[in-house]
Amino acid sequence: MGDIKTSKLMAIKDRIAEMFSKRRDISTTQIISFGFLALIVIGSILLTLPIASADGNATNYVDALFMATTSTCVTGLTTVTTATHWSLFGKIVILILIQFGGLGIVTITTTILLALRRRITLKERLLIQDAYNLDTLQGLVKLTIKILKGTFLIEGIGAVFYAIQFIPDYGAVKGAGMAVFTSISAFCNAGIDLIGDSSLIPYQTNVLININTMVLIILGGIGFPVWWDILHIGREYKAGNIKRDRLLNKLELHTKLVLTTTIFLILSGAILTFAIEFDNQDTIGTMSMGDKVLASFFQSVTTRTAGFATIAQDRFEQGSCFLYLIFMFVGGSPSGTAGGIKTVTVVVLFLSLWSSIKNKQDVEAFHRRIPENYVRKAITVTGISLFVLFTGTLLLCITEQADFLDIIYESTSAIATVGLTRGVTPQLSEIGKIIIIFTMYLGRIGPITLALAFNARKKDVCNSRKLPADKILVG
Repeated sequence: MGDIKTSKLMAIKDRIAEMFSKRRDISTTQIISFGFLALIVIGSILLTLPIASADGNATNYVDALFMATTSTCVTGLTTVTTATHWSLFGKIVILILIQFGGLGIVTITTTILLALRRRITLKERLLIQDAYNLDTLQGLVKLTIKILKGTFLIEGIGAVFYAIQFIPDYGAVKGAGMAVFTSISAFCNAGIDLIGDSSLIPYQTNVLININTMVLIILGGIGFPVWWDILHIGREYKAGNIKRDRLLNKLELHTKLVLTTTIFLILSGAILTFAIEFDNQDTIGTMSMGDKVLASFFQSVTTRTAGFATIAQDRFEQGSCFLYLIFMFVGGSPSGTAGGIKTVTVVVLFLSLWSSIKNKQDVEAFHRRIPENYVRKAITVTGISLFVLFTGTLLLCITEQADFLDIIYESTSAIATVGLTRGVTPQLSEIGKIIIIFTMYLGRIGPITLALAFNARKKDVCNSRKLPADKILVG
């Protein structure tokens, strides 16, 4: 009997050793999910150190975890004031987390491999291809290098424009540091600043700060593929290969959808904000006409996952807040630094709805057919995001003592990684902070990993079968 038991134990031991000895493939979705999680954990540990706080005392771990999550997920919700609570070391850690979180784990991993002069294998190239939803393996490493160069160039230019204002206001060293920090935060759509607890409200009517911030937010939010498509068409036009009247036609369908949707959302958001808040003395009612327009455009842009504020969010009318809930949930565009379910997802849903109303067989846009799998992907991403939003809102309603509008605003801001709050974040209970931490994390990796997981699924032709159809009642 003992020999039998021993043999069984040996067999189990050998089986376990065999499992660990095999090299198991890790999917793109797992790399992204665990990569963000590892970055958050490391960041939270560093932020709990006494050297990370301005007063030299260790920060409560939940607050440190909250800050690490909001930085890595480029959200912007903070339970402590970034400018005064953290030391120089803490602010550098936060800045690194923002940059890593904005560029994405795949881009950062590839960068590290290149820095170590390690050869990029086929598996790693497939990882990059999945992350950027590309159809070819050609030039993927060059694409990553271009993304890095483009990012640092734009952030550098943005920092110069911020420095023009910040250096006279805060001095050479502090002003330059604030300029770099704010530029990276704006481009990565993080919404974290070093000005104080009032975001950009001190620069509410400053044209330079407002326009520079909006440009950085938009450039980061439209997505890297759109950059390269526009630059490619520009080079072709400069070389004389494309006529001026054919420029728009030569753009990729994805680029057309992103640009048209982005322009529509910015314009409609600014017009509706201007109209609703025109006489509101707590927001833009006392401003000059030019400042009203500037503030309206800034609010329209920042609600698309940026998180900076030139007006306190609890001062807006309820109609405006409802509009901003929609804008926050939509967010930016795919393969960019912004969050939300993404502009293209929403467009595909509306085009699918329009096709059903018109009784069309295919979903079409710009004289092109959108494959059915993209429609299903859009439905899946939206459905899961709504589920997380509703769950987070319900839990916060149970744990927090706040108005429903303030709570759903907070929850939407977290799931869409926006960073705007109506004053709830600093008042969150410990349980409320943990709920928001999970919501931010799921909001950042959810749409990305869902999209990649959907792309990775292959149809099993051999085992595919169709069940008998039956009738149901819908609507």
